Amino acid sequence: MTDKIQHSSSFRDPSGYVFTEGNILKRQISLLYFKQYKALKESGFYQKLIKAGLLIPHKEITEDNTGIVIQPEFIPFVTYPYEWSFNQYKEAALLTLKLQKFCLDHDFSLKDATAFNVTFHKGKAIFIDTLSFDFYQDNSPWRAYKQFISHFFGPLLLAHYHGAQSLKLMHSFIDGIPVKLISSMLPGKTKLSPFLYSNIHLLSKYEDKHSEDYKGEVKHGTLSKGAQQKIIKSLYEYIKRLKLKEASEWGDYYDKTNYTSDAFLQKEKIVNAWVKETEAKTLIDVGGNDGTFVRKIDTELKQALVCDIDNNAVDINYREVKGRKEIYMTPFVQDVLNPSASIGFNNDERFSFKERLQKFSPDITLALAVIHHISLSGNVPFKKSAEFFAAFSNYLIIELPKREDSWVQRLLNAKSEFKGHFDFYNQDNFETEFMNYFSLEKKEVIANSHRIMYLLKSKNAK
Repeated sequence: MTDKIQHSSSFRDPSGYVFTEGNILKRQISLLYFKQYKALKESGFYQKLIKAGLLIPHKEITEDNTGIVIQPEFIPFVTYPYEWSFNQYKEAALLTLKLQKFCLDHDFSLKDATAFNVTFHKGKAIFIDTLSFDFYQDNSPWRAYKQFISHFFGPLLLAHYHGAQSLKLMHSFIDGIPVKLISSMLPGKTKLSPFLYSNIHLLSKYEDKHSEDYKGEVKHGTLSKGAQQKIIKSLYEYIKRLKLKEASEWGDYYDKTNYTSDAFLQKEKIVNAWVKETEAKTLIDVGGNDGTFVRKIDTELKQALVCDIDNNAVDINYREVKGRKEIYMTPFVQDVLNPSASIGFNNDERFSFKERLQKFSPDITLALAVIHHISLSGNVPFKKSAEFFAAFSNYLIIELPKREDSWVQRLLNAKSEFKGHFDFYNQDNFETEFMNYFSLEKKEVIANSHRIMYLLKSKNAK
Protein backbone atom coordinates (compact mmCIF):
# COMPACT_ATOMS: atom_id res chain seq x y z
CA MET A 1 0.00 0.00 0.00
CA THR A 2 1.37 3.41 -0.94
CA ASP A 3 0.73 6.79 0.60
CA LYS A 4 -1.51 9.26 -1.21
CA ILE A 5 -0.08 12.77 -0.87
CA GLN A 6 -2.00 15.79 -2.16
CA HIS A 7 0.19 18.10 -4.26
CA SER A 8 0.86 21.34 -2.39
CA SER A 9 -0.14 23.47 -5.40
CA SER A 10 -3.46 21.72 -6.02
CA PHE A 11 -6.09 23.12 -3.68
CA ARG A 12 -7.85 25.96 -5.49
CA ASP A 13 -10.26 23.98 -7.69
CA PRO A 14 -13.06 22.00 -5.97
CA SER A 15 -13.39 19.90 -9.15
CA GLY A 16 -10.47 17.76 -8.02
CA TYR A 17 -6.85 17.74 -7.02
CA VAL A 18 -3.47 16.35 -7.98
CA PHE A 19 -1.68 13.88 -5.75
CA THR A 20 1.27 11.54 -5.79
CA GLU A 21 1.09 7.86 -5.00
CA GLY A 22 4.53 6.41 -4.70
CA ASN A 23 6.39 8.42 -7.31
CA ILE A 24 3.45 8.58 -9.69
CA LEU A 25 1.46 11.77 -10.24
CA LYS A 26 -2.31 11.27 -10.43
CA ARG A 27 -5.43 13.43 -10.41
CA GLN A 28 -8.56 12.88 -8.33
CA ILE A 29 -11.81 14.05 -9.94
CA SER A 30 -14.48 14.87 -7.38
CA LEU A 31 -18.19 14.03 -7.69
CA LEU A 32 -18.81 17.75 -8.23
CA TYR A 33 -17.14 17.52 -11.65
CA PHE A 34 -18.51 14.14 -12.78
CA LYS A 35 -21.12 15.68 -15.10
CA GLN A 36 -18.58 17.81 -16.94
CA TYR A 37 -15.91 15.08 -17.02
CA LYS A 38 -18.25 12.47 -18.45
CA ALA A 39 -19.59 14.91 -21.04
CA LEU A 40 -16.05 15.88 -22.07
CA LYS A 41 -15.06 12.23 -22.28
CA GLU A 42 -18.15 10.85 -24.00
CA SER A 43 -18.34 13.64 -26.56
CA GLY A 44 -14.78 12.82 -27.67
CA PHE A 45 -13.67 16.33 -26.69
CA TYR A 46 -10.70 15.15 -24.60
CA GLN A 47 -9.50 12.78 -27.29
CA LYS A 48 -9.65 15.51 -29.95
CA LEU A 49 -7.53 17.84 -27.78
CA ILE A 50 -5.06 15.07 -26.92
CA LYS A 51 -4.79 13.98 -30.55
CA ALA A 52 -4.13 17.60 -31.56
CA GLY A 53 -1.34 17.80 -28.95
CA LEU A 54 -3.10 20.57 -27.02
CA LEU A 55 -3.88 18.72 -23.77
CA ILE A 56 -1.65 16.37 -21.75
CA PRO A 57 -2.82 12.77 -22.34
CA HIS A 58 -4.18 10.78 -19.40
CA LYS A 59 -5.50 7.32 -18.66
CA GLU A 60 -8.36 6.49 -16.33
CA ILE A 61 -7.23 4.38 -13.37
CA THR A 62 -10.23 3.90 -11.06
CA GLU A 63 -13.82 5.05 -10.53
CA ASP A 64 -15.91 4.61 -7.39
CA ASN A 65 -18.47 6.52 -5.34
CA THR A 66 -15.83 8.95 -4.09
CA GLY A 67 -14.45 10.00 -7.45
CA ILE A 68 -12.44 9.13 -10.54
CA VAL A 69 -8.67 8.84 -10.59
CA ILE A 70 -6.74 9.56 -13.77
CA GLN A 71 -3.01 9.40 -14.45
CA PRO A 72 -1.61 12.14 -16.73
CA GLU A 73 1.44 11.53 -18.91
CA PHE A 74 4.62 12.13 -16.92
CA ILE A 75 6.34 15.50 -17.48
CA PRO A 76 10.00 15.26 -16.34
CA PHE A 77 10.46 18.97 -15.53
CA VAL A 78 7.75 21.62 -15.24
CA THR A 79 8.73 25.18 -16.13
CA TYR A 80 6.77 28.20 -14.90
CA PRO A 81 5.61 31.33 -16.80
CA TYR A 82 8.37 33.53 -15.33
CA GLU A 83 10.90 31.07 -16.80
CA TRP A 84 9.68 31.28 -20.41
CA SER A 85 11.25 33.31 -23.18
CA PHE A 86 9.07 35.84 -25.00
CA ASN A 87 8.15 33.49 -27.84
CA GLN A 88 7.49 30.61 -25.48
CA TYR A 89 5.13 32.92 -23.58
CA LYS A 90 3.41 33.82 -26.84
CA GLU A 91 2.93 30.16 -27.69
CA ALA A 92 1.41 29.49 -24.26
CA ALA A 93 -1.01 32.44 -24.74
CA LEU A 94 -2.01 31.32 -28.23
CA LEU A 95 -2.53 27.76 -27.00
CA THR A 96 -4.95 29.05 -24.35
CA LEU A 97 -6.92 31.07 -26.93
CA LYS A 98 -6.94 28.13 -29.31
CA LEU A 99 -8.39 25.98 -26.54
CA GLN A 100 -11.13 28.50 -25.74
CA LYS A 101 -12.06 28.70 -29.42
CA PHE A 102 -12.19 24.91 -29.60
CA CYS A 103 -14.30 24.88 -26.42
CA LEU A 104 -16.81 27.33 -27.84
CA ASP A 105 -17.09 25.30 -31.04
CA HIS A 106 -18.11 22.32 -28.87
CA ASP A 107 -20.32 24.17 -26.35
CA PHE A 108 -17.71 24.19 -23.59
CA SER A 109 -15.66 27.01 -22.08
CA LEU A 110 -12.35 27.33 -20.22
CA LYS A 111 -13.33 28.20 -16.67
CA ASP A 112 -9.89 29.63 -15.90
CA ALA A 113 -6.98 30.95 -17.92
CA THR A 114 -4.04 30.92 -15.55
CA ALA A 115 -0.63 30.71 -17.23
CA PHE A 116 0.29 27.99 -14.71
CA ASN A 117 -2.06 25.64 -16.56
CA VAL A 118 0.49 25.52 -19.37
CA THR A 119 4.03 24.14 -19.44
CA PHE A 120 6.50 22.94 -22.08
CA HIS A 121 6.79 19.26 -22.87
CA LYS A 122 8.25 17.42 -25.86
CA GLY A 123 9.26 20.65 -27.55
CA LYS A 124 6.00 22.62 -27.31
CA ALA A 125 3.49 24.27 -25.03
CA ILE A 126 0.86 21.96 -23.60
CA PHE A 127 -2.20 22.45 -21.37
CA ILE A 128 -1.89 20.41 -18.17
CA ASP A 129 -5.13 21.05 -16.26
CA THR A 130 -7.62 18.43 -17.46
CA LEU A 131 -10.38 19.85 -15.25
CA SER A 132 -10.34 23.42 -16.56
CA PHE A 133 -13.30 22.88 -18.88
CA ASP A 134 -16.95 23.65 -18.15
CA PHE A 135 -20.20 23.85 -20.05
CA TYR A 136 -20.80 26.98 -22.11
CA GLN A 137 -23.78 29.05 -20.92
CA ASP A 138 -25.73 30.84 -23.66
CA ASN A 139 -24.85 34.53 -24.02
CA SER A 140 -22.47 34.50 -21.07
CA PRO A 141 -19.12 36.26 -21.48
CA TRP A 142 -15.88 34.28 -21.04
CA ARG A 143 -15.48 34.28 -17.27
CA ALA A 144 -11.70 33.75 -17.59
CA TYR A 145 -11.26 36.76 -19.92
CA LYS A 146 -9.81 39.08 -17.25
CA GLN A 147 -7.56 36.29 -16.00
CA PHE A 148 -6.28 35.83 -19.56
CA ILE A 149 -5.47 39.54 -19.76
CA SER A 150 -3.59 39.57 -16.45
CA HIS A 151 -1.78 36.25 -17.04
CA PHE A 152 -1.00 36.46 -20.76
CA PHE A 153 -1.93 39.55 -22.75
CA GLY A 154 -0.76 42.11 -20.17
CA PRO A 155 2.64 40.48 -19.49
CA LEU A 156 3.29 40.12 -23.24
CA LEU A 157 2.40 43.77 -23.85
CA LEU A 158 4.72 44.87 -21.03
CA ALA A 159 7.51 42.73 -22.51
CA HIS A 160 6.86 44.27 -25.94
CA TYR A 161 7.25 47.80 -24.59
CA HIS A 162 9.73 47.28 -21.73
CA GLY A 163 11.67 44.11 -22.54
CA ALA A 164 11.51 40.43 -21.64
CA GLN A 165 12.48 41.10 -18.02
CA SER A 166 8.85 42.25 -17.56
CA LEU A 167 7.74 38.62 -17.81
CA LYS A 168 9.44 38.01 -14.47
CA LEU A 169 6.71 40.11 -12.82
CA MET A 170 4.68 36.90 -12.83
CA HIS A 171 7.00 35.66 -10.10
CA SER A 172 5.59 38.38 -7.83
CA PHE A 173 2.01 38.23 -9.12
CA ILE A 174 1.13 34.54 -9.02
CA ASP A 175 -2.56 35.42 -9.62
CA GLY A 176 -1.72 37.59 -12.63
CA ILE A 177 -0.45 41.14 -12.95
CA PRO A 178 -3.22 43.58 -11.88
CA VAL A 179 -4.79 45.19 -14.94
CA LYS A 180 -4.50 48.61 -13.29
CA LEU A 181 -0.74 48.14 -13.01
CA ILE A 182 -0.50 46.94 -16.62
CA SER A 183 -2.48 49.98 -17.76
CA SER A 184 -0.26 52.36 -15.78
CA MET A 185 2.93 50.86 -17.25
CA LEU A 186 1.89 51.09 -20.89
CA PRO A 187 2.80 54.19 -22.96
CA GLY A 188 0.10 56.85 -23.16
CA LYS A 189 -0.20 56.35 -26.91
CA THR A 190 -1.72 52.90 -26.31
CA LYS A 191 -4.91 54.67 -25.15
CA LEU A 192 -5.36 55.80 -28.74
CA SER A 193 -5.53 52.20 -29.93
CA PRO A 194 -9.19 51.07 -29.79
CA PHE A 195 -8.03 47.47 -29.28
CA LEU A 196 -5.68 48.22 -26.39
CA TYR A 197 -8.06 50.75 -24.92
CA SER A 198 -10.92 48.25 -24.70
CA ASN A 199 -8.84 45.25 -23.58
CA ILE A 200 -6.57 47.05 -21.09
CA HIS A 201 -7.39 50.63 -20.15
CA LEU A 202 -11.19 50.35 -20.12
CA LEU A 203 -10.93 47.02 -18.29
CA SER A 204 -8.72 48.72 -15.72
CA LYS A 205 -11.30 51.50 -15.22
CA TYR A 206 -14.07 48.96 -14.86
CA GLU A 207 -12.03 46.98 -12.33
CA ASP A 208 -11.27 50.14 -10.38
CA LYS A 209 -14.90 51.30 -10.43
CA HIS A 210 -16.22 48.03 -9.02
CA SER A 211 -13.36 47.17 -6.68
CA GLU A 212 -15.53 47.84 -3.62
CA ASP A 213 -18.55 45.85 -4.73
CA TYR A 214 -18.53 43.71 -1.58
CA LYS A 215 -22.22 42.80 -1.95
CA GLY A 216 -21.76 41.43 -5.47
CA GLU A 217 -24.35 43.81 -6.88
CA VAL A 218 -22.56 44.43 -10.18
CA LYS A 219 -24.54 42.95 -13.03
CA HIS A 220 -22.50 41.19 -15.66
CA GLY A 221 -23.55 41.84 -19.21
CA THR A 222 -24.39 39.31 -21.84
CA LEU A 223 -22.30 38.42 -24.85
CA SER A 224 -23.27 36.21 -27.75
CA LYS A 225 -21.07 33.29 -28.65
CA GLY A 226 -20.32 34.93 -32.01
CA ALA A 227 -19.15 38.13 -30.32
CA GLN A 228 -16.99 36.14 -27.91
CA GLN A 229 -15.43 34.25 -30.81
CA LYS A 230 -14.58 37.59 -32.48
CA ILE A 231 -12.82 38.78 -29.29
CA ILE A 232 -10.84 35.51 -29.08
CA LYS A 233 -9.86 35.82 -32.72
CA SER A 234 -8.78 39.46 -32.39
CA LEU A 235 -6.67 38.66 -29.30
CA TYR A 236 -5.10 35.72 -31.15
CA GLU A 237 -4.18 37.81 -34.18
CA TYR A 238 -2.80 40.67 -32.07
CA ILE A 239 -0.64 38.40 -29.90
CA LYS A 240 0.58 36.48 -32.93
CA ARG A 241 2.02 39.74 -34.34
CA LEU A 242 3.64 40.91 -31.07
CA LYS A 243 7.44 41.15 -31.18
CA LEU A 244 10.20 41.89 -28.74
CA LYS A 245 12.25 44.98 -29.48
CA GLU A 246 15.52 44.37 -27.66
CA ALA A 247 18.96 43.01 -28.45
CA SER A 248 20.96 41.09 -25.86
CA GLU A 249 24.57 40.41 -24.96
CA TRP A 250 24.36 36.65 -25.31
CA GLY A 251 21.94 36.09 -28.18
CA ASP A 252 24.88 35.82 -30.61
CA TYR A 253 27.38 34.49 -28.04
CA TYR A 254 29.08 31.98 -30.31
CA ASP A 255 29.93 34.73 -32.81
CA LYS A 256 32.13 36.48 -30.25
CA THR A 257 33.85 33.72 -28.25
CA ASN A 258 37.60 33.87 -27.74
CA TYR A 259 38.15 30.33 -29.00
CA THR A 260 40.01 29.25 -32.12
CA SER A 261 38.02 26.83 -34.23
CA ASP A 262 40.39 23.99 -33.17
CA ALA A 263 39.88 24.79 -29.49
CA PHE A 264 36.11 24.92 -29.97
CA LEU A 265 36.20 21.54 -31.70
CA GLN A 266 38.36 20.05 -28.93
CA LYS A 267 35.92 21.29 -26.27
CA GLU A 268 33.05 19.72 -28.20
CA LYS A 269 34.88 16.36 -28.39
CA ILE A 270 35.69 16.41 -24.67
CA VAL A 271 32.07 17.08 -23.70
CA ASN A 272 30.85 14.40 -26.06
CA ALA A 273 33.33 11.77 -24.83
CA TRP A 274 32.72 12.44 -21.15
CA VAL A 275 28.92 12.41 -21.43
CA LYS A 276 29.22 9.07 -23.25
CA GLU A 277 31.65 7.73 -20.63
CA THR A 278 29.26 8.48 -17.77
CA GLU A 279 26.37 6.88 -19.70
CA ALA A 280 24.26 9.94 -18.92
CA LYS A 281 20.70 9.92 -20.23
CA THR A 282 19.49 13.11 -18.57
CA LEU A 283 21.35 16.38 -18.17
CA ILE A 284 21.10 20.07 -17.50
CA ASP A 285 23.27 22.64 -19.23
CA VAL A 286 23.50 25.63 -16.88
CA GLY A 287 24.23 28.74 -18.94
CA GLY A 288 23.57 26.64 -22.04
CA ASN A 289 22.91 29.63 -24.33
CA ASP A 290 21.26 28.39 -27.55
CA GLY A 291 21.84 24.69 -26.81
CA THR A 292 24.83 24.38 -29.17
CA PHE A 293 26.85 21.98 -27.00
CA VAL A 294 23.93 19.77 -26.03
CA ARG A 295 22.94 19.51 -29.67
CA LYS A 296 26.44 18.26 -30.56
CA ILE A 297 26.27 15.36 -28.07
CA ASP A 298 25.84 12.21 -30.12
CA THR A 299 24.70 10.04 -27.18
CA GLU A 300 20.94 9.53 -27.12
CA LEU A 301 19.51 11.64 -24.30
CA LYS A 302 16.08 11.12 -22.76
CA GLN A 303 15.79 14.68 -21.45
CA ALA A 304 18.04 17.72 -21.66
CA LEU A 305 17.29 20.94 -19.80
CA VAL A 306 19.06 23.97 -21.24
CA CYS A 307 18.73 27.15 -19.22
CA ASP A 308 20.26 30.57 -19.68
CA ILE A 309 19.79 34.03 -18.23
CA ASP A 310 19.37 35.56 -21.68
CA ASN A 311 15.87 35.66 -23.20
CA ASN A 312 17.11 35.95 -26.78
CA ALA A 313 19.49 32.98 -26.44
CA VAL A 314 16.61 30.89 -25.06
CA ASP A 315 14.36 32.11 -27.88
CA ILE A 316 16.96 31.06 -30.48
CA ASN A 317 17.21 27.64 -28.82
CA TYR A 318 13.44 27.38 -28.69
CA ARG A 319 13.19 28.10 -32.44
CA GLU A 320 15.78 25.36 -33.07
CA VAL A 321 13.80 22.92 -30.92
CA LYS A 322 10.66 23.72 -32.92
CA GLY A 323 12.40 23.65 -36.29
CA ARG A 324 14.20 20.36 -35.63
CA LYS A 325 11.20 18.82 -33.82
CA GLU A 326 13.44 17.97 -30.86
CA ILE A 327 11.22 16.44 -28.20
CA TYR A 328 14.01 15.78 -25.68
CA MET A 329 15.21 19.35 -25.08
CA THR A 330 13.53 21.92 -22.80
CA PRO A 331 14.93 25.47 -23.01
CA PHE A 332 14.02 28.00 -20.35
CA VAL A 333 15.19 31.26 -18.79
CA GLN A 334 17.00 31.00 -15.47
CA ASP A 335 19.42 33.28 -13.67
CA VAL A 336 21.67 30.94 -11.75
CA LEU A 337 22.70 33.85 -9.50
CA ASN A 338 19.06 34.41 -8.56
CA PRO A 339 17.16 31.22 -9.39
CA SER A 340 13.36 30.97 -9.14
CA ALA A 341 12.25 30.77 -5.52
CA SER A 342 9.40 28.83 -3.92
CA ILE A 343 6.32 31.06 -4.02
CA GLY A 344 2.59 31.04 -3.42
CA PHE A 345 0.51 30.02 -0.44
CA ASN A 346 2.62 28.55 2.37
CA ASN A 347 5.64 29.08 0.10
CA ASP A 348 5.08 25.73 -1.56
CA GLU A 349 2.52 26.38 -4.29
CA ARG A 350 5.24 26.77 -6.95
CA PHE A 351 8.52 25.02 -6.33
CA SER A 352 11.95 26.61 -6.48
CA PHE A 353 14.31 25.89 -9.36
CA LYS A 354 16.59 23.94 -7.02
CA GLU A 355 13.75 21.79 -5.62
CA ARG A 356 12.56 20.85 -9.10
CA LEU A 357 16.12 20.19 -10.24
CA GLN A 358 16.82 17.94 -7.27
CA LYS A 359 13.67 15.98 -8.04
CA PHE A 360 14.59 15.75 -11.73
CA SER A 361 18.08 14.64 -10.61
CA PRO A 362 19.96 14.84 -13.92
CA ASP A 363 22.71 12.30 -14.50
CA ILE A 364 25.14 15.05 -15.44
CA THR A 365 25.43 18.83 -15.32
CA LEU A 366 27.25 20.93 -17.90
CA ALA A 367 28.68 24.24 -16.70
CA LEU A 368 30.63 25.47 -19.70
CA ALA A 369 32.12 28.96 -19.59
CA VAL A 370 29.92 29.96 -16.68
CA ILE A 371 32.00 29.70 -13.47
CA HIS A 372 33.85 32.99 -14.14
CA HIS A 373 30.52 34.80 -14.41
CA ILE A 374 29.25 33.20 -11.19
CA SER A 375 32.52 34.03 -9.39
CA LEU A 376 33.37 37.46 -10.77
CA SER A 377 30.00 38.94 -11.79
CA GLY A 378 28.12 37.42 -8.89
CA ASN A 379 30.92 37.58 -6.30
CA VAL A 380 30.24 33.94 -5.41
CA PRO A 381 33.18 32.11 -3.77
CA PHE A 382 34.19 28.73 -5.28
CA LYS A 383 33.00 27.00 -2.09
CA LYS A 384 29.43 28.23 -2.62
CA SER A 385 29.30 27.38 -6.32
CA ALA A 386 30.77 23.89 -5.66
CA GLU A 387 28.08 23.34 -3.01
CA PHE A 388 25.40 24.43 -5.52
CA PHE A 389 26.55 22.12 -8.32
CA ALA A 390 26.96 19.15 -5.96
CA ALA A 391 23.33 19.45 -4.85
CA PHE A 392 21.57 17.92 -7.84
CA SER A 393 23.55 15.57 -10.07
CA ASN A 394 26.15 12.81 -9.88
CA TYR A 395 28.53 14.19 -12.49
CA LEU A 396 29.65 17.68 -13.41
CA ILE A 397 31.52 18.79 -16.53
CA ILE A 398 32.85 22.23 -15.73
CA GLU A 399 35.07 24.56 -17.73
CA LEU A 400 37.44 26.85 -15.85
CA PRO A 401 38.70 29.92 -17.73
CA LYS A 402 41.98 30.83 -16.00
CA ARG A 403 42.89 34.37 -14.93
CA GLU A 404 44.78 34.88 -18.23
CA ASP A 405 41.60 34.28 -20.27
CA SER A 406 40.42 37.45 -22.05
CA TRP A 407 36.83 37.15 -20.75
CA VAL A 408 38.14 36.74 -17.19
CA GLN A 409 40.41 39.75 -17.67
CA ARG A 410 37.44 41.76 -18.91
CA LEU A 411 35.42 40.88 -15.80
CA LEU A 412 38.37 41.58 -13.49
CA ASN A 413 39.08 44.95 -15.13
CA ALA A 414 35.45 45.90 -14.55
CA LYS A 415 36.21 45.64 -10.80
CA SER A 416 38.69 48.58 -11.17
CA GLU A 417 40.26 49.37 -7.75
CA PHE A 418 38.64 46.27 -6.19
CA LYS A 419 40.36 43.94 -8.67
CA GLY A 420 42.72 42.77 -5.91
CA HIS A 421 39.77 41.48 -3.90
CA PHE A 422 39.36 38.72 -6.46
CA ASP A 423 42.79 37.12 -6.19
CA PHE A 424 40.97 33.99 -5.01
CA TYR A 425 40.00 33.37 -8.64
CA ASN A 426 42.75 30.95 -9.67
CA GLN A 427 43.14 27.31 -10.62
CA ASP A 428 44.55 26.14 -7.26
CA ASN A 429 41.68 27.60 -5.25
CA PHE A 430 39.12 26.26 -7.72
CA GLU A 431 40.48 22.73 -7.45
CA THR A 432 40.82 22.87 -3.65
CA GLU A 433 37.23 24.04 -3.07
CA PHE A 434 35.57 21.83 -5.68
CA MET A 435 37.44 18.71 -4.49
CA ASN A 436 35.72 19.12 -1.11
CA TYR A 437 32.49 18.15 -2.89
CA PHE A 438 33.69 16.18 -5.90
CA SER A 439 36.34 13.67 -6.90
CA LEU A 440 38.37 14.34 -10.02
CA GLU A 441 37.60 11.90 -12.83
CA LYS A 442 39.21 13.67 -15.81
CA LYS A 443 41.02 16.92 -16.49
CA GLU A 444 42.06 18.30 -19.87
CA VAL A 445 43.52 21.59 -21.03
CA ILE A 446 41.94 23.06 -24.15
CA ALA A 447 44.81 23.71 -26.55
CA ASN A 448 45.45 27.31 -27.66
CA SER A 449 43.29 28.68 -24.86
CA HIS A 450 43.50 29.52 -21.17
CA ARG A 451 40.73 27.09 -20.32
CA ILE A 452 40.65 23.74 -18.51
CA MET A 453 37.91 21.13 -18.64
CA TYR A 454 37.07 18.95 -15.64
CA LEU A 455 34.90 15.86 -15.26
CA LEU A 456 33.96 15.67 -11.58
CA LYS A 457 31.94 13.10 -9.65
CA SER A 458 29.90 14.18 -6.64
CA LYS A 459 31.04 12.63 -3.35
CA ASN A 460 27.32 12.13 -2.65
CA ALA A 461 26.76 10.28 -5.94
CA LYS A 462 24.07 7.60 -5.75
